[in-house]
Amino acid sequence: MIIPVRCFTCGSPLAHYWEEFRKRVENGEEPGKVLDDLGIKRYCCRKMLLAHVPAIYEVRRFKRVL
Repeated sequence: MIIPVRCFTCGSPLAHYWEEFRKRVENGEEPGKVLDDLGIKRYCCRKMLLAHVPAIYEVRRFKRVL
């Protein structure tokens, strides 16, 4: 799955938050606090970023070469 561009429920744009969210969580910050700092208050939008799994790396391994 590619980074969610918009929330599936409310339609708010989310893609511009992804890089900062990912970097801060990888640096050890608590995901809930990062989302609060970014101003993401709706639980549907929070779910989109918290539950996102970058599966593109798994799928890319099986790329068919022609």
